[in-house]
Amino acid sequence: MTDLVVNGQTVQVDAAPDTALLWVLREHLGLTGTKFGCGAGMCGACTVHVDGVPAFACLTPLDAVAGSAVTTIEGLPGEDDHPLKRAWVAEQVPQCGYCQSGQIMRAAALLEENPDPQRQEIVAAMSTNLCRCGTYNRIVKAIQRAAREA
Repeated sequence: MTDLVVNGQTVQVDAAPDTALLWVLREHLGLTGTKFGCGAGMCGACTVHVDGVPAFACLTPLDAVAGSAVTTIEGLPGEDDHPLKRAWVAEQVPQCGYCQSGQIMRAAALLEENPDPQRQEIVAAMSTNLCRCGTYNRIVKAIQRAAREA
């Protein structure tokens, strides 16, 4: 059994220590907002926060997060009222929507570190997350809107 805190709740997980955090979240805890994209840490669809730092859940083994605080898209403060979630809707960011939870989690970490980022800082911070639909300009606009409204 491995103890960790997920979205503010202490949980015990009965899984092999090398099980990817992504599968622990999705299959053991039923938190399906975090998506499987590539399984190689190259797309960012699985981005979560581990102790406040963005991490690729597909590459992070369970034993590496034992005792850590993990935040998923379901655990962002404010539920649907989170400034990023509102901005995502207002700027009509999602097309297929598959990468969006990872995009929002990466953006949340950026705004936590830098509440008023410039466009080039947003582009650099978001460069680890891919969007097959190509909504990058909308993503930047949504982050700028969330920064203004937060």
